[in-house]
Amino acid sequence: MQDPMAFAVAVAHIAAVIALLNGILTTLGQGRVASAAVEGIARQPEAKGSITTSMIIGCAFAETSGVYGLVIAIIILFANPLLGMVG
Repeated sequence: MQDPMAFAVAVAHIAAVIALLNGILTTLGQGRVASAAVEGIARQPEAKGSITTSMIIGCAFAETSGVYGLVIAIIILFANPLLGMVG
């Protein structure tokens, strides 16, 4: 078998990539939300205020999810407490 530490580091890198995919998918979702908001405002201009408010709140929640994914990836790569268990 290979070095267990090398295997653990490789798995940590794969986990970080998966966590960063959250940011990419968040960006795509925010684009879709903005597109739907523009379409909704075009159909009902009088509802612009409520549509814009809902869009901003939704994008804020989505952005928070993306930031969490970034923080998790940074922790996995640079401060992974589980690598100390591999010996």
